[in-house]
Amino acid sequence: MHLGRRIAATVGGVTFSIVGQVGEAFGVAVASKFPFVGSVVPAARLGVGAVATQALARVGYRDTALAALEAGRGAAAAVRACRDPDPEREHRQLGVVGIDTQATSTGEACLPWAGGRSGRDETGGYAIQGNILVGPQVVAAMEDAWLRVVGLPLVDRLLAALLAGDAAGGDARGRQGAALYAVEPSAGYDQCGVLADVRVDDHPAAPQELARLVRLNDLMFGTPTDVQPLEGELAEEVGARLASIGYAAASPAVALATWASAENYETRLSPDGIDAKVLAALREAST
Repeated sequence: MHLGRRIAATVGGVTFSIVGQVGEAFGVAVASKFPFVGSVVPAARLGVGAVATQALARVGYRDTALAALEAGRGAAAAVRACRDPDPEREHRQLGVVGIDTQATSTGEACLPWAGGRSGRDETGGYAIQGNILVGPQVVAAMEDAWLRVVGLPLVDRLLAALLAGDAAGGDARGRQGAALYAVEPSAGYDQCGVLADVRVDDHPAAPQELARLVRLNDLMFGTPTDVQPLEGELAEEVGARLASIGYAAASPAVALATWASAENYETRLSPDGIDAKVLAALREAST
C-alpha cells in the first residue's frame, strides 16, 4: 500500500474516490465540491474493471485504462498508458482496479493534500485517492472502512468507504456532488449488468443524499433476498396492510403484485413469497 505525500500544486479539481472490486462486481464511489462529478470521474466495465479519473480530470483516461485492462495488461500498465502521452499528467489523479490488479496514481502538481492508497483483500482490489483534502486521514479512514466491512456486497462497501472519508473531513471545500457507479453480471434492471448508477449533482450534503438514493436504488432494482413464504400470519398481515392503503384483492399475492408495480418494486417480486426489503417498505407505508 502507498500513502501519498503532501505536495505543492498550481491547478486541480477537488475529489475523493474509491475504486473497488468484490468478486465479479466492479465500481466507483466519489464525492467532491465539484458538482456533476458523476459525469466525469467514474467508469466500469463488466468482466474488466473500474476507473476513477480526477484532479484535473481527463475523461479519456477512462476508456484508455479500461482498454488496457481488457487487453490483459495490469493496473500499473493501464496507468502508464494514460499518463505517458499526457503532458498534463502531473495535474491528474487516477485509480484503476481490474481482475487481480490495482493501482492509484497522484501527479506531483495535484493540489494538497493529495495522495492515495491501493491494496487487495480476499474479495478483490481497491484504489483510494483524493486531492484538496483536509489531510491523509481521509484516505486512511476510507481504507479502514473498506476493510472493516469485508463480506458485504460491493455497493455497501463503496458507500461505507465514501461516508468514512466524508466523516474524516473529505474535500476541504465541502461536498457538493457525489456518485456511485457499479457493474456486476446479470445485476440491475432487466439484468443489464448495471448494479448501481446513482448521481447527486448539486446538494449541500451530497454523500448523505447519495446514501439515501443508493438504498432506494437497491430497493427498486435489487434482486429478491430473504424471501418469506406468503402464508399464515404473514399472509394475513400483508393482506391487511395492503387493504389499509387501498390495495385489497382476492389474495395477498395479487394485492402485493399490484402495489409493488405501482411503487416500482417489480424486480423484487418473488413467486416464493415476499422479499424482506419489500416487506419493510410495506410496513412503513401502512403504518
